[in-house]
Amino acid sequence: MPAVATYWAEHAWLPHAGGPVVGHEVLIGVGPDGRITEVTPDSGPCPPDAVKLTGLTLPGQANAHSHAFHRALRGHVQIGSGTFWTWRDTMYRFAGALDPDSYLALATAVYAEMALAGITAVGEFHYLHHAPGGGRYGDANAMGEALIEAAARAGIRITLLDTCYLSSGFGAEPTEPQLRFSDGDADAWAARAGELKERGHARIGAAIHSVRAVPADQLATVAHWAAMRRAPLHVHLSEQTAENDACLTAHGVTPTRLLADHGVLGPRTSAVHATHLTDEDIRLLTDSSTNICMCPTTERDLADGIGPARRLASGGCPITLGSDSHAVIDPFEEARALELNERLHSRTRGHWTAGALLRAGTEDGHASLGWPEAGRIEAGALADLAVVALDSVRTAGPAPALGAETAVFAASAADVRHVVVGGRQIVRDGVHQLVADVPAALRDSIAALQS
Repeated sequence: MPAVATYWAEHAWLPHAGGPVVGHEVLIGVGPDGRITEVTPDSGPCPPDAVKLTGLTLPGQANAHSHAFHRALRGHVQIGSGTFWTWRDTMYRFAGALDPDSYLALATAVYAEMALAGITAVGEFHYLHHAPGGGRYGDANAMGEALIEAAARAGIRITLLDTCYLSSGFGAEPTEPQLRFSDGDADAWAARAGELKERGHARIGAAIHSVRAVPADQLATVAHWAAMRRAPLHVHLSEQTAENDACLTAHGVTPTRLLADHGVLGPRTSAVHATHLTDEDIRLLTDSSTNICMCPTTERDLADGIGPARRLASGGCPITLGSDSHAVIDPFEEARALELNERLHSRTRGHWTAGALLRAGTEDGHASLGWPEAGRIEAGALADLAVVALDSVRTAGPAPALGAETAVFAASAADVRHVVVGGRQIVRDGVHQLVADVPAALRDSIAALQS
């Protein structure tokens, strides 16, 4: 049962036949199932029995691509130079220090940080399955269960994208750090992943780590597992040119073509990064209506490159956003980076409207994670909301009239004042209501990995 039944939003981003608009003095009713029962713009002043949301109320943000344990790397991997591959070595060291208890503590803190940033659902690309060296925990899904519990403690929704990761590269055996990622083969992965259970705040999806990490003859097993459950299927795609070169050497085709040939692409699939694509790759992705998850802050942090997001979107691929390695956790920065990166690449402006960028971070992001009933402020949708202050040093100025440009192009995670998930307020006045001290929780859980 939600703690309150009615919210009053000073301004709110609402669906409209001609495209979303900003409504004013909006009453948002919430039923006992945590769904919106009514949305009434121009309702007049806030009633005494409603919770007042001052600022711009948006649908909660969907973080469509996360590796929770990467948050521990922040401040370490930004030192000096290097490549994606040297960054990966550091990542392996942190991965090796985690067990179910320490992962629960870290992920709870990370998901609480996401909530403070306005994120109400996360897609966790989870491949840290077993104990170091490949040993099994008593519960084969202990690490995944830790992530599901962490999301509950932080008050957000999660889609656990259980990830098949079998090889160190095109048929090569896993390296020592990768042994804990592997189930041996795709059938064993499917058997273990099939034991995971959905619950109110958690849904289960699948992921192929990459064409490097899953042999070609086992890609279809993962795709079939997801299809039979009508579950989301995610895959890292062409993040690095080295992956493309190795795939061409091993199979004579690009990673995108390999995925297409094995039935992986489609409207329930999300290709993460999709940075280095050929014209044919783009055609395969657009013809199949595959989702594209861009992670701009990680892609620039790792010097990966700028992917052809505008071409993919123009061809019919829904675009979503993720914070990936958590170099920062700020959905507004991810959204505007999509436009700003395109400006740098093309030297022209105006590739994405604020509305289109909001849709990527809300409605399309949720749909890609298997939450199609979230990401909109309308009757029947999940009552997941994020409120952006309009009186900070970044956002102060005229109140929004027709658009949300200030929120998208100027606001930051620090401007999020309130967050509601399923009608329950989990952030109030910038303070998380379930995790008492989020900075301390982050500090302590990360320090425990270094001791």
